Amino acid sequence: MIKFKNFSLKFLFILFSIIIFILVSAKSYSKTMFESISNNFLRLHIVANSDSTEDQMLKYQIRDSIIEYIAPFFENVTSKDEALKILNEHLNDIYNISCDIVKSNGLNYPINVSIGNFYFPTKKYSTITLPEGFYDALKIEIGNSDGQNWWCVMFPSLCIIDTNNCKFTDNSDEILRENLGIEEYSIITDSDKSKNFNIKFKLIELFENL
Repeated sequence: MIKFKNFSLKFLFILFSIIIFILVSAKSYSKTMFESISNNFLRLHIVANSDSTEDQMLKYQIRDSIIEYIAPFFENVTSKDEALKILNEHLNDIYNISCDIVKSNGLNYPINVSIGNFYFPTKKYSTITLPEGFYDALKIEIGNSDGQNWWCVMFPSLCIIDTNNCKFTDNSDEILRENLGIEEYSIITDSDKSKNFNIKFKLIELFENL
């Protein structure tokens, strides 16, 4: 009886150790994969004052003007660091453009423009799907920031190439292939995504939220 009890305890200890090892390995894998993915994207996040039609239209006006302004500076950008540098250099201009649009609409909403690391939900863009988590982004908050959000990717230049549809261009795809590992690229690319990569995508999301 004692031998059986000792065997049971050893078995439970080994089983517990295996479970812990699997969880630690999964967490480490997910962290590595997500960091590799997020480090290659720069996103845009605009929050409207409210969900009223007027405030939502204002949000889109600011979006279009900012993208139109910054697009020429991003034409030959090949790295996120370069894109971030450009945004920092033009942050005041982005703020002023946003304020001018607010004033031209006869409103006096305050504007907050910042570059930081912000949470984004899972989002599909053309042929890629980005897992939820924290990404570097340009964030523009209008007024009370109580309205619906608008998201897109600034680098690789999805929303700058096509504001309305966020088309993923061949050039953007090439940049991603050059900077992402084969596995990371396969995880976020929708085309021919296998069940195995769908599981890995969900695994990344799960551990990023723990």
